[in-house]
This record gives sequence, structure tokens and C-alpha cells, in this order.
Amino acid sequence: MNKLARIFVLCLVACFVFSPALVLAQDAEDAVDAAVLARYAAEKDTSKASFGYLGIGLGAGLAAVGGGIALGMLGSSVVSAAARQPEMRAQLTAIMFIVAALIEGLALFAIVICMLCLFM
Repeated sequence: MNKLARIFVLCLVACFVFSPALVLAQDAEDAVDAAVLARYAAEKDTSKASFGYLGIGLGAGLAAVGGGIALGMLGSSVVSAAARQPEMRAQLTAIMFIVAALIEGLALFAIVICMLCLFM
């Protein structure tokens, strides 16, 4: 990956890490800031929580896309390995199903975490 792509990915990760904190964070000063925030939200038609919701949605989408990419890479490597050694096809298929279940479980776990942040 080139340097610009790495910076872009790091910025996206930082957005996804810190955006749920905006939704879930509560200070003692929230009561004071509520009037100012309500006035700002009425003027700009946005709020602090909207950025958190955006981050949660993007995080769930990236979890689904990441799981799909990982499953595609897994399937591709298993097919190429089975083409090179056809006698190992049964063992490769069993391993593929185990790893695919782990990948799907991880992606589903990430989506559930995003949903929990959304509804809390």
C-alpha cells in the first residue's frame, strides 16, 4: 500500500474508533451544553450524535465488506490449492468451512457491536 492509502485508512479507523464515543459520552456539563447544542442543532440541523450515527453505520458497513473480502480471498486460495493438489480437496474443504465460520462470526460480532452502540 502506498503512503497516501495508509494515511487514508488510518484516518478512517480513527473516525470509527472515536465516533461512538461522541454518542456514548456523557459529561457533567451536558446540561449546560444542551441549550447551546439545541440552538446549534436548530441552526445547522445537525447534532453531536449524528456524527456518531454516521460512524456506527460506516463501521457496520466496513465490517460486512471486510468479511466479504476475507471470504473471497479464502475461497480463491482454497480453489487454487485444490487445483494444484486434487487429492487434498476434502481436507481443504473442511479447513475452509472452519475458517469461513470464524470470519463470518467476527464480521457478525462487529455488526452486533455497532448495533449495540446505536441503540444504547
